[in-house]
Amino acid sequence: MFIFKNFNYRNYPKFRASWLIIGLMMIVAFLEYSTPPDYVFGYLYIGPILITNACLGRAATLRVTLIACILTILNVWIPGVYPVRTPTIASRFIAILALVVTGILSDRNRLNQQALLQQTAKLQAQEELASVREDFASTLTHDLKTPLLGAIETLQAFERENFGFVAPAQKKVLATMIRSHQTSLQMVETLLDVYRNDIEGLKLRLAPVDLVAIAEEVATTLTELASSRRVYISFNYGDSDFRKFLWVHGDVFQLQRVFANLLTNAINHSPRGGKVEVVLESGSSYQTAKIMDSGAGITQAELPHLFERFYQGNSDRQAKGSGLGLYLTRQIVEAHGGKIWVENRVPNGAIFAFRLPVLPFQCSGVV
Repeated sequence: MFIFKNFNYRNYPKFRASWLIIGLMMIVAFLEYSTPPDYVFGYLYIGPILITNACLGRAATLRVTLIACILTILNVWIPGVYPVRTPTIASRFIAILALVVTGILSDRNRLNQQALLQQTAKLQAQEELASVREDFASTLTHDLKTPLLGAIETLQAFERENFGFVAPAQKKVLATMIRSHQTSLQMVETLLDVYRNDIEGLKLRLAPVDLVAIAEEVATTLTELASSRRVYISFNYGDSDFRKFLWVHGDVFQLQRVFANLLTNAINHSPRGGKVEVVLESGSSYQTAKIMDSGAGITQAELPHLFERFYQGNSDRQAKGSGLGLYLTRQIVEAHGGKIWVENRVPNGAIFAFRLPVLPFQCSGVV
């Protein structure tokens, strides 16, 4: 009763493994000592050593290996019926070497497996934490949209004098507050879209669209921002001075965001009195758009990282954002099957460019 009362059932697998190892050791020892020393059965101790390493750990493996080596070498002289010969001793030492190597390699393999399991557990924990963070950020940004929209609507109602007379000076303050809230709303929507795109993928509503028309429309909406920073926006249509059509198969809304992000970035990073140039080039396979600013340029160390999520950089360029606009822009361009890149402009400034596959002529609807 005492034995069963104190028996720990959690150790039952180890208890069973111990008896299995003892049984195998006894079988091998019986084969060893019941046959002439010229027949080396000591190699069979490898089985108990491997089982011990897998089930009982390092210390037990060392003990079993040591016992196996002692039993293997003692069989040269025990039971003492057969003469001792040099080749027999040499064979026994080779068997002992094999047992030692097996013990060492099995122990090393076990340690590697443990390290791999620990690393896998850490990676899984990090992935779970990242998933929780993304879910939290997605939920938070979604919930922030409602109060921001409410605040904007309320401020606009005040600006329209729905609640009474508003002085010109007060209207300027209200306009500033509205712009600030709209900027915050745009950042929240960008963050929400980035997380949604990473999890669900970007869903596009594709149709034949003209990049030239989109670029010119977006530039018009940014006239006030450019004027406030005294930045001039110009268009260059490639080899011809006449307006061209750059047809692609794309999502109008998403491509508008691409031009808005790149143009806003160029305006914010250009000095007062500077110039932002939009170059639209037609090709046989791709339509290319380049947005060139006249700012401080980008260091070589930063160039490979500009389109990474939350990357803001450490250059001398004047403005910094959330680090999401360019990441979202890359998501949109790549979802269209295109490519986006950045390079420095000579003598100063940066060039943000992207290209999209050309829409086949017969699908564009243009004759």
